[in-house]
Amino acid sequence: MTAGVFCFSSDSTDRPLFHFSLPDVSNTTTLLLSEDSSTLYVGARDAVLSLDVSRSDVISLKKKVRWSPSVEDTISCATKGKDPQVDCPNFVHDVQALNSTHLYVCGSYGYNPHQAFIDMERLTVVRQDGAKGRCPYSPLERSSAVIIDEELFTATTTDFMGRKPQISRYLSKDGRPDVSLDSSVSLLDEPTFVSSSPDPAGQKLYFFFTEVGKEFSFVNDLRIPRVAQVCKNDVGGQRTLQKKWTSFAKSSLLCQPPNQPPFTILEDVFTLQPPEGADSSETLFYGVFSSQWSRRPESAVCSFRLQDIKDAFTGSFMTLEKETNVLKSIPGRNYLGKCGLAKSSDSQLSEVKRSYLTSKRVKQHHCISSEQKYSRVAVMRTQAAGGKQYNILFLLKDSGFLHKVVSLDQGPRVIEEIQVFRGPQLVKSLVLSPSKGVLYVGTSEGVTAVPVARCSVYRSCRQCILARDPLCGWSRTRRTCTGLDGSDSDDIVQNVEGSGSEDECLQSTQILEDQDVFVQLNEAVKLPCQNPSGLARLSWRSTQEPVLSERLFIQAADGSLSFLASGGTFGTYRCEAEEDGGREVVASYSVRQAAGPRHQSELQKNSVSLKPEEHSENVEEPAVVQVSERPKDETLMTNEDDPRPTTTFKADPERLVTSAEAATSSRTMDSIHDGSGSGALAPTSRKDSRSMMRPAEEAAPQRSYHSELVVVSLLLAVCILVLAVGSVHIWKQRRTGSRTGSPSVLEDESKAGTHLYDVSAVEEAGPDQTILP
Repeated sequence: MTAGVFCFSSDSTDRPLFHFSLPDVSNTTTLLLSEDSSTLYVGARDAVLSLDVSRSDVISLKKKVRWSPSVEDTISCATKGKDPQVDCPNFVHDVQALNSTHLYVCGSYGYNPHQAFIDMERLTVVRQDGAKGRCPYSPLERSSAVIIDEELFTATTTDFMGRKPQISRYLSKDGRPDVSLDSSVSLLDEPTFVSSSPDPAGQKLYFFFTEVGKEFSFVNDLRIPRVAQVCKNDVGGQRTLQKKWTSFAKSSLLCQPPNQPPFTILEDVFTLQPPEGADSSETLFYGVFSSQWSRRPESAVCSFRLQDIKDAFTGSFMTLEKETNVLKSIPGRNYLGKCGLAKSSDSQLSEVKRSYLTSKRVKQHHCISSEQKYSRVAVMRTQAAGGKQYNILFLLKDSGFLHKVVSLDQGPRVIEEIQVFRGPQLVKSLVLSPSKGVLYVGTSEGVTAVPVARCSVYRSCRQCILARDPLCGWSRTRRTCTGLDGSDSDDIVQNVEGSGSEDECLQSTQILEDQDVFVQLNEAVKLPCQNPSGLARLSWRSTQEPVLSERLFIQAADGSLSFLASGGTFGTYRCEAEEDGGREVVASYSVRQAAGPRHQSELQKNSVSLKPEEHSENVEEPAVVQVSERPKDETLMTNEDDPRPTTTFKADPERLVTSAEAATSSRTMDSIHDGSGSGALAPTSRKDSRSMMRPAEEAAPQRSYHSELVVVSLLLAVCILVLAVGSVHIWKQRRTGSRTGSPSVLEDESKAGTHLYDVSAVEEAGPDQTILP
């Protein structure tokens, strides 16, 4: 599956999400959207909510009703070994519209399932009672339910331990009895129910689940994805299969991407209704599958046509032989899988009782695989500007990220990756409103509204077109990426299937202005560049150098460019994104040297004090060494706008640098090479001589700060040695004078020694330095 174009965090301002939560309500995981898409009903822990979602960008609470177990029910739950705080509250499993005025809800109710009928307008509980077999005892167990013509069809377990699966019809009308599966035969083996959907134009209802496949003989249990059918008007047999399904049958689903083993665990199913005017047999069921044996995150998304499911149930069946207890195919039983068998003979119904698995599997209509672990799916159909229809998939990961995928002729493409919630959630549900253009996600923390498209995130014509989003197109008149609703198709530039965008965007090119960046010499510069697409490759160009040297410039993984400001690195830099053979400038900077008034008084700030770490008691500290003005015959390359002093060293003489200045320069270079230089660092106390030399001198190799520090250390050692020798010499002369000489002679010799010290110090200081008395 192709990588995504844009990634957005949950708090992104470019792709805003709209959240709703209450401090005293949790596990808001069961969602039902009203027919007019203005109200969202939410089943939560010990509560049922009605939310106002008439606006796509606001979710507000309309009403809330508490529905929790009594104290006696909680105590009874605890005596059965369940945690009163974790297991014994009422977790709402199902919220269905019973009719235009009332809701039907079913909850675990302290491990004692209850159902309630709620008035939609006032959101009050009208009636409640026990509901064994209508929803699970456990709050963690999955089930499925659907109401058709005020009759309830459920797929769940009916016992406290969750080991007795059942598919039933309740609230039966017209005097019909409630029906369920025949328990004398193991028709279901450890199923996990996922979804249910009616045939829009037929008499049948389909349930999707995963179970253990008993028709295979393996050492380990083999999980098989299934689809089961029942007829909505089934009333059971007269003597055999009384009040039991005579129409129940099940078939296997095959989801196998090319060159891969089948995916066997069904995670979720979404029913996509056919296009307007098309036959109901074109209904598609999109399923998310995972692998039973995979040790890495991966999923497959397969679609199945309703017509293919119907064909599987009209073919041959497998029957369970009494002697061997093995399923074998039997031909010529054309009454199996049919509706209206209530008046069939006992022999036929006995055959129906044993023959419930089809010989033919339902093969996938379309299948894609991904190295992502998806848990939920929702699908919408849309029409592009050219009139072609596309299916857009919304796939939710356990990690909280939602992938928006478009199915193209050349394969699926992830358009966006949106972080809906942070951290893993226990249970999640998706409800899609195509008319409002919003996807609602229910989690244990609250409800989140995700707009299906945010076209404004594509800031240029090329980005808008290369996104391949059928919901977005570039408007020639407004010169912006916009949605297609209400837009003139002739004004929209769109190329969903194409591989290029140069021709479409030729008349819509936007000129990107340079951003000015002012820095000082030797400062670390970092120029950001955001990748407009997960498929694009970023590169930098400069007006001064067509190819940036890796020794001077570092391009980070996030696309930013880092370097050290110098006379050779000032200029214009452009970040370009290349995709599908086209290039686009996405960021442009003009890096200049910061300007300011010159202050002559700052010359004193460039003085360097040289102090030895240890001194003899009789040795005086060396005098301060200060930079003097350069003789007139020496040519300098100066900057009139630089506020710092222009006096500097030549290229050849040794330069005196303090240890603090050397450390600062070292840290500046380290920040460039390790990527930590996020901006301009504080400059050193004096200018780098290399940045102010003549061009010819600047090109020459320069000595490093380490070598200059060594030279300074040697000079200090020489000065200390001279002081020591002079002090010893004076001390000897005084000793000698005290024995044989006169005070006048000693005074002359002392003056001579002092003069010798001054001369040697001047010689060691170099031509550009003067020893101050």
